[in-house]
Formats: sequence, C-alpha cells, structure tokens
Amino acid sequence: MFSRILTIAQQEVRIGIRNRWVLLATLILAVFSLALALLGSAPAGTLGIDRLTITVASLASLSVYLVPLIALLLAFDAVCGEIERGTLLMTFSCPISRTEFLFGKAIGHAFVLTIALVAGYGLTALVLVASGTGSLSGLTDFTRLIATSVLLGICFLALGYVLSALTRQSGTAAALAIAAWLLLVVLYDLALLGALVANPRGIFASQVFPYAVLLNPADAFRLFNLAALGASDLVGGMAGVAETLPFDPAFALVSLVVFAGAALAASATLIRRITP
Repeated sequence: MFSRILTIAQQEVRIGIRNRWVLLATLILAVFSLALALLGSAPAGTLGIDRLTITVASLASLSVYLVPLIALLLAFDAVCGEIERGTLLMTFSCPISRTEFLFGKAIGHAFVLTIALVAGYGLTALVLVASGTGSLSGLTDFTRLIATSVLLGICFLALGYVLSALTRQSGTAAALAIAAWLLLVVLYDLALLGALVANPRGIFASQVFPYAVLLNPADAFRLFNLAALGASDLVGGMAGVAETLPFDPAFALVSLVVFAGAALAASATLIRRITP
C-alpha cells in the first residue's frame, strides 16, 4: 500500500518540478518575505524587538493569503484534470485504491508546498541572521510559522480535492477554487468584522465570534501564530483578539487538523463515487 501511495506522490513531485510549480511558489514566497523583512526594520529598531520576530508576525498575516492560494492552484485539477486527460481510468485500472490515489496526491502536493515554504521563508531567515539582525528565538518562531503554514496548506489542498472531485472540467474547478479562496480568506473576515461593528457588545461578539474564528482555517492559523508571538503590540487585530478568547489559542491547531481531516474524508468519499 505504501509503495503505491509513494509512487503517486513521486509522480506529483515530478509534475510540480517539470511545470516549475516549486520554483514559482518559492519565488513568490521569497520575494514577499524578503520585502516584509526589509520593511520591518523600522519597527524593530523602535520597539527593540528582534527583526525575525517582527517578520514572522508580518508573514503570519501574509501567509493567510498566499499559502491557501498556492495550495488551491496545486490541487484544483487533481481529479478532474486526470479525467480530462483520460489518465484517471488508466490509474484506477491498476491495483491501487482510490483512497491510496488521494493520499498519494496529498503527500506529493504537501511535499512541493513544504519545499517552497522552507526555501522561500528560509532564505529570508538566513539573510536576517547573516546580517546580524536575527536571533535563535526568532528562528524558532520562523520554524513554527513554516510548520503551521504547511498545515494550513494541507487544509486548502484537501478543500481543492473536494472541489476537483465535484466537477469533471478543470475550468469549472479553477473557478470554484478561486471562489473558495475569496470566501474563506477575504469575505469571511469581512462578514465577521461587519457583524462585530453592527453589534460590538452583543451575543455575537461574546459567544459566536470566538468560535467562528476557529471554523475558518485561515483565521485559526493566524490566531495561533500571532498569539504564540504575543504580537498584539506589533500588529494588533487577531493578536489582540487572542488575548480575550474563552479558550486556549492552541485549540486553533486542533481546528486546522479537524478541517484537513474532514476535507480529506469528504474528497475520498466523492472520489469513490466517480466513474472515470
């Protein structure tokens, strides 16, 4: 079983390398993280805080936008693209289960995303350490950011598989992926903000909002990382919210794991019903 899963995973990694996915994602992450590191030098000098820590606080917010988008672009045609190319029937005619096929895809895509994150964000960390503006504690923050970014990416990879299994056309799956990104990453927060502004001291603010944050993997990711940094003085927003929650911000990690597991289970169920 594991050999079949690894075969699919290796194929996805080769496709990612051949299509320059790894290079493109790495360049995007490296350019934005380096820019934030350079722009973060001013508050670092003013507050006397390690520049690596400030950079991680900025990247925690930036990753909410970039990582889900990269993950969805990797995953949106994982199933429907195989149907269009006529390769899914050939794959399923081999001695491999559909669950193994899905897990192989997930492992391969997660590996591609991990390489991009380690290379892109790692380059920024190395530049800051080499310039003498980074510390060991800052590197720990960077490591945590990369690990949780991979987990966030897995959540959206799994969501991408669900969307890909719902349609037989890559164009439709791409449109659904962009719509999902807009809904979860942009519109969801706007809706929560609008509800808070409309009723800042009501039941929604005290009882609904904290758990609504956990339901969205993007918000859960940002909440955990900013709370771990104690970054309310640096970025405010979600970091300040973390100080008033009725639960430990570590539960945000549980939310990410549950979301990823539920989405993978849903995609596995949908794939079993597909007739290539």
